[in-house]
Amino acid sequence: MRKLSSRSESFTDSVIRRMTRISNEYDAINLSQGFPDFDPPKAITDRLAEVSAEGPHQYAITWGAKNFRDAVAKKYEHFSGISIDPQTEIVVTCGSTEAMMATMMSIVNPGDKVIVFSPFYENYGADTILSGAVPIYVPLNPPEFNFDRKVLEDAFRQDASAIIICNPSNPCGKVFTQEELEYIASLAIKYDAYVVTDEVYEHIVYKPNRHIYMQSLPGMRERTVVCNSLSKTFSITGWRLGYVIANPEIIERVKKVHDFLTVGAAAPLMEAAVTGLEYGDDYYEELAAHYAHMKEIFVGGLDKLGLKYTDPQGAYYVLVDVSEFGVKDDLKFCEWMIRNVGVAAVPGSSFFKENINHLIRLHFAKNDNTLNEALRRLATLKEKATNAENVEWR
Repeated sequence: MRKLSSRSESFTDSVIRRMTRISNEYDAINLSQGFPDFDPPKAITDRLAEVSAEGPHQYAITWGAKNFRDAVAKKYEHFSGISIDPQTEIVVTCGSTEAMMATMMSIVNPGDKVIVFSPFYENYGADTILSGAVPIYVPLNPPEFNFDRKVLEDAFRQDASAIIICNPSNPCGKVFTQEELEYIASLAIKYDAYVVTDEVYEHIVYKPNRHIYMQSLPGMRERTVVCNSLSKTFSITGWRLGYVIANPEIIERVKKVHDFLTVGAAAPLMEAAVTGLEYGDDYYEELAAHYAHMKEIFVGGLDKLGLKYTDPQGAYYVLVDVSEFGVKDDLKFCEWMIRNVGVAAVPGSSFFKENINHLIRLHFAKNDNTLNEALRRLATLKEKATNAENVEWR
């Protein structure tokens, strides 16, 4: 048989999704894959019920239904202060996953170099490779997850055509400061590179931190590509509604790539989701308060259990340090933890280019009862891990 594509031969399956499958097998509490166990806003699901009867049920315009794009543009201007043309500066995609892939295939050429901060969401490296580019990894140094300015500029000097920034960051919860973003912007301008921002957690930020839109910085309106989705903001991860915001030249290219990738996002779901996009500030204030409440429960519980962790500034992930248990294989440790503790986590090594085996990622986008039960089970972790014998992870 003819050899298969070399681009994908080094890929493994998604470790995050693998942890979910194992979690389901052992009926563990799934704190690995980042989806909530509470319902979307009722007004959105009520509207979906109406749409299921009245439509639309056929293809929308390839780059997204007009009322959906109008609503995205209005919301984006409200929060970022940037006015965008919903006809020429937005493409609606099947989740932010497709948004990122369509973007990469539109702005980079085979052999180009793309800067990716490490730790990173696992898709970024794969998207870079699938688009024929070469990733350059720049470390975010724990526990603050700051970057070395010299190391970053050295990466840009390698003729990087783009940099990917997840802000707030999955998996470490970092929220980039204005000063940091301004420095990144200055390098992007100096070395003529695009900045691709993944902003899916834009509304999940913990005080005193605040989300700053890269597009709003001087000189960045034209060279920033925003990838976002409704998944986290409205607890509809299964609806797969995302979008790209960029200048008209980039969007015209993204439209074509998107058309050949998926044709278009689901018309009934776009229609129903407009209800959420039209919410006022009170919704986003309540959302932030809700996540702050869940964070307080979870990290407060980790404190009581004496587990070391990185305190997130945004998003809803916590990196827990398990080095005290002598962990040398964090994947095997997470599999063991599912079976023996009943809680699913993601091995930190799946997010780091560096050789990191002592961190695991847990998330707290769960209701109070789920979080309290997870903490009850995690209370057994120290004893079980310390006393474990003949385990593969040491």
